[in-house]
Amino acid sequence: MLRKRSPLVICGAFTFVAWNVVLVFVLMKRPSSPGTVDNQLEPNDVQQKPVGGKLDNIINEVLRVADAFEAELESQKKILLQIQNHWSVWENKDGTQETKPKATAANNAVPVVIPILVIACNRVTVKRCLDKLIEHRPSAELYPIIVSQDCGHQETSDVIGSYGSQLTHIKQPDLSDIAVPSQHKKFQGYYKISRHYRWALNQIFNSFSYSTVVVVEDDLEVAPDFFEYFRALHPMLKSDPTLWCVSAWNDNGREGFVDPGKSNLLYRTDFFPGLGWMLTKDLWVELEPKWPASFWDDWMRHPDQRRDRSCIRPEISRTLTFGRKGVSLGQFYDKYLRFIKLNSEFVPFTKMDLSYLDKNTYDESFEKEVYAAPLITVEDIKSGKLSGPGPFRVQYSSPDSFKMLARNIGIMDDLKSGVPRAGYRGVVSFLSRGKRVYVAPPAGWSHYDPNWS
Repeated sequence: MLRKRSPLVICGAFTFVAWNVVLVFVLMKRPSSPGTVDNQLEPNDVQQKPVGGKLDNIINEVLRVADAFEAELESQKKILLQIQNHWSVWENKDGTQETKPKATAANNAVPVVIPILVIACNRVTVKRCLDKLIEHRPSAELYPIIVSQDCGHQETSDVIGSYGSQLTHIKQPDLSDIAVPSQHKKFQGYYKISRHYRWALNQIFNSFSYSTVVVVEDDLEVAPDFFEYFRALHPMLKSDPTLWCVSAWNDNGREGFVDPGKSNLLYRTDFFPGLGWMLTKDLWVELEPKWPASFWDDWMRHPDQRRDRSCIRPEISRTLTFGRKGVSLGQFYDKYLRFIKLNSEFVPFTKMDLSYLDKNTYDESFEKEVYAAPLITVEDIKSGKLSGPGPFRVQYSSPDSFKMLARNIGIMDDLKSGVPRAGYRGVVSFLSRGKRVYVAPPAGWSHYDPNWS
């Protein structure tokens, strides 16, 4: 968020500048002091005074004035610093005021610009996506919105263009069909989406020269703290080599499956969630040369791309999809996605300690909590006979047993390269009737089996 300076600080700064302008003007116009060469000599006596003596006096006077001027500047500087230290404040989002911490190199640094890339095609309902982005955006300068449109759909183009200078509208120039294998003719749309992503991300990182981007699609609505969430996690994504993305999405974030009292809770996940996600230019430099012709999101979930890296995801999603119609023909939408809970309260993530997400710290705590939880059965969950506050653990040992458990519980049952949706170290977390449950492999888990799919 951009913070507004206190009017008192602005006034103090203005007074400081004005005072010194007046001071310079007075000193420049000031007549020589008594006792100087010009005051002692009559005009007719000028030739009688040695030139060297007059020059020395002039130099001495200039030095004296300069010393006085420097001392006055130093005095004014101290006054201004005192004003800043005692009265420097900023306004929070809710309008309350807090004392500003003492200035450091970190909080004096220029904040990074995090653009939002909206991938659009032929949905005029992109308006819902853009309206929410603009409504919740705290700064147009720090979060420029770039809408990349494919498909050449004029009505959608008109909707995007109606926002004028509030966003930048770019258009993917190649609208031709793509030659695909005969068995993939019905998947032409997936090939075009992959082509569009590649072009759009190249625009962001190579043409616009941004170092980071958050990607959303035209059928996503964002939460009030969407921008705050990504701002807070940006430093971690940049510095932690075990992370490769930050996602706003929880695949199992259905109403009743998440804890509404823990909207500030974040997780590490081995599953690439997408649906509102942040990546860096460094990652794009790695991925772009081998970017796939189609099915880019499943390609991202392959071990060759993931390389044992994780993403950060929230307990409660910061995006909500409203696009039932698309190339996936509503796959999962009616059964899962339309029930996803969108966070509604603002969480000040940038003011929170997120060090618990550090891999070593997180892994130790996560494993202890999961495997210290008592084992239960699917029948226990379905009957609601869970005694105690939890957490609890239900175990699987094969892809079939995982899918059976997931279908009976109501969480998403598909595996991609062996990784369950929202899973970390094979474990999926969800809430059942207000109690935390972990769907977990046996203790001693070491790696995913890509053949589990």
